[in-house]
Amino acid sequence: MYIFRALNIQKHFGSTVALDDVSLEVPEKSIYGLLGPNGAGKTTLIRIINQILAPDKGELFFNSRPVRQNDIFRIGYMPEERGLYKKMKVGEQALYLARLKGVSRKDALQKLKYWFERFEIQSWWNRKIEELSKGMQQKIQFIITILHEPELIIFDEPFSGFDPINTSLLKKEVLNLRNKGATIIFSTHDMGSVEELCDHITLINKSKTILEGKISEIKNTYKSDTFEVGYTGDPAKLKNLPVSDFEIVDQTVKENNNYARIKVNRLSSGNTLLSALIPEVHIISFNELLPGMNDIFIKVVQNSQDSN
Repeated sequence: MYIFRALNIQKHFGSTVALDDVSLEVPEKSIYGLLGPNGAGKTTLIRIINQILAPDKGELFFNSRPVRQNDIFRIGYMPEERGLYKKMKVGEQALYLARLKGVSRKDALQKLKYWFERFEIQSWWNRKIEELSKGMQQKIQFIITILHEPELIIFDEPFSGFDPINTSLLKKEVLNLRNKGATIIFSTHDMGSVEELCDHITLINKSKTILEGKISEIKNTYKSDTFEVGYTGDPAKLKNLPVSDFEIVDQTVKENNNYARIKVNRLSSGNTLLSALIPEVHIISFNELLPGMNDIFIKVVQNSQDSN
């Protein structure tokens, strides 16, 4: 079931095309990656989902029905350009923004107490936002974004400015939110975080969707049918492999063991390669090499640009 669907969205700013027939289907209780180079149209789409902008054409659905104005209270949005009032005190601002999302003062205070203790930031309550570092401000923004327990949460570059420890902390919280039933749209340039967190992705470039689907299926689509084999024995025996079926890409030695990357042709398989290797050498490891999302991202964007 999809919690949110955007179908055939178009948006123009004068003569500039921001989105050209872009669609997005976000399964409930998933972490959905919204990817693309700068200027691709991601932020415009996010603003349309949040009803900050209206599309010129297209349809928006929330829980299988057309989007309503009050659905904004069921969405949490953490923009890349943080929207905190720098002169306000942390606690005062957090309470004020929670009330804007429909949380009662009593519930807001209770929830803020929980999150400030969880992040060990109780001492920040009476400090002004301008006194905090960028990373500290982002923790406050994160809390404010999720405090009303939205069904759909949108994070735009949530880890920028964080050190590795706080990045790990926030990633755990994002996964906890998903495990508790929230659906998350995650916009980032960090492909490592995409692989670690996301179930599905949509890649937008120059206002158009150029790739979408489950990450596991996308990796299989772009795999090169190459395997890394760890073995002991004479490396020269690999030359006995049928050259019509297999290509030895390279060979290395690690910790007194031999390793080879071997590409199989489309008519062969990993099992065929393994069967051919067993009479020649002693196998200690055998892994298919799947492409990383960073490599796929670069390849698909470049192909898209070359075709235009």
